[in-house]
Amino acid sequence: MRRRTRALIGTIVILGFVIVYAPLAMALADSRISQAPAPVQTILYCILGIAWIFPLMPVIRWMERPDPDPAP
Repeated sequence: MRRRTRALIGTIVILGFVIVYAPLAMALADSRISQAPAPVQTILYCILGIAWIFPLMPVIRWMERPDPDPAP
């Protein structure tokens, strides 16, 4: 598979994940985090803002692999 195709598929996967993750993170923030003290809220919002990257790192690495060399 060419890098361009992997980038297209990976972009669709990332968008799909973020579309699901964002409402879940907002629901968690609205239900639990809003009742915490301000310093705890800050830390938890930072964690939620960065946490989406970790499950997507394999997809990003897969997207960025170089194209295989063409056969001679």
